[in-house]
Amino acid sequence: MWPWRARLIPSAAYLIALAASLLASRAVATGMIAPDVIEARESQYNDIEVTRRGERVTLGFRHHSRVYSESTVNLRDPLQLIAPYTRSMMAGLFYANEVRSVLDIGSGAGRTAGYVHAFVPGARVTSVELDPDVIDLARRHFGVRDDDRFHVVARDGRMFLAESGERYDVIMIDAYRGPFVPFHLLTREFYALAASRLEAGGVIVQNVEPTTMLFDAAAKTIGAVLPNVDAYRAGANVVLVAYDGPERTPAALAAAAVARQEAYGFRYDLRELLRDRRRLADERGAVDAAAAVLTDDFAPVDALKAIQHHNRRWTTPPP
Repeated sequence: MWPWRARLIPSAAYLIALAASLLASRAVATGMIAPDVIEARESQYNDIEVTRRGERVTLGFRHHSRVYSESTVNLRDPLQLIAPYTRSMMAGLFYANEVRSVLDIGSGAGRTAGYVHAFVPGARVTSVELDPDVIDLARRHFGVRDDDRFHVVARDGRMFLAESGERYDVIMIDAYRGPFVPFHLLTREFYALAASRLEAGGVIVQNVEPTTMLFDAAAKTIGAVLPNVDAYRAGANVVLVAYDGPERTPAALAAAAVARQEAYGFRYDLRELLRDRRRLADERGAVDAAAAVLTDDFAPVDALKAIQHHNRRWTTPPP
């Protein structure tokens, strides 16, 4: 069994560490010491708050009584990747045959995409964010700027993939609505679409919260499209790395991590990530065998309508 899967007989120490990590990185509960609110907005899709505590500024989405942290930046050190999962998502950079084009779905305040843009000068980075208000706040408070190699696009990530003919070496997915990944970014049809937009030797990297059965379904679903799925422990989260073709051996991955680290000098050493690698197919009990493969179960036009409906704020009543 996987000792770091919270569903699988966790120890008391693990539960304490998990609770602390969740409080620190995903949710700021009502009643805790409140940070200063810099700006708050109600957009078409989210109740957004930008807050500051010391030198850290956070973009959060309010859901009921909690504000879920989507991105945090250290103003004194903008290239610091504060959330552990953002560092683990860089594993995709040594799985991919090349790092010439990167798509980031779920831009938030642009930390992950901005890190790649800063360290890989030859890469073209496209960051897709559903909410135009989030993009505006990222530019106002987090220093996000477009240039000839970095573009932020206001669009639903799945719709962007459906409409664009571009191909990418790495597709990173970190789209959350509070504590949940939108359903249409977890289905077999979505993963098939994303896989069709990969360059040869490309990879899909996705941040998934592991403490519910949705992890099992997500892992099983992406594995139904791409035969190789590795997982990386990332604090309270798990980062999945999925790819087609022959399995990458530990020796090949280690060599690729060394080469990419030496080529680009990443702040967070890629070689250290390999300590937390697990291959799902080899981990007994890592994924529930009874988990279902998630599908759209809609005609294409109905799927598009469903995406638009589910992207709205939680407070929006059904039509």
